[in-house]
Amino acid sequence: MASEYKRIEGCIAEYIARNYRDVVEVGIGRNPDVAVRCCQAGLRVRATDIRDPAPVVGVETRRDDVFSPDLPWYVGADLVYAVRPGVEMVPSLIALAQALGCDLLVYHLGDEVYLDGGERIECGGVRLHRYCRALK
Repeated sequence: MASEYKRIEGCIAEYIARNYRDVVEVGIGRNPDVAVRCCQAGLRVRATDIRDPAPVVGVETRRDDVFSPDLPWYVGADLVYAVRPGVEMVPSLIALAQALGCDLLVYHLGDEVYLDGGERIECGGVRLHRYCRALK
C-alpha cells in the first residue's frame, strides 16, 4: 500500500512540475513527497499546515490555517494544491486560490469530492480536481 501512495504522489508531482512554477501545498502534514519532488524539479515550493510542519530541504514551510490564511505569504503562487484534505477544507482552499488569482488542485481521498468535483484531470491513473483556474 505504501508503494501505491508513493506512485500517486509521483504522478501528482509530475503533473504539477509540467504546468506550474511557484506552488503552495496546504496541509503538508507528515507527507512531504509531492513538495519534495516539485522542489527537485526546480519549482519554488512553499507548504503550510495547521501544526508546525517539519523542516523540508528546499521547501519554505510555516504554520498557517487555511480557514484564516496569512495572504501575503502566499503571494506569487500560480498554484495552491492539497493532497487528501478534509472536504471541509475545500471551500477555504477555493477562496484562497481565488484571492491569489491562481489555480487550485486537489487530490481527494477515495471518491470524496466537493460539490461537482470541479474540472477532472487524469494524470497517470490519478485523478486531480481543479476547482479554480488562474485569472489570465
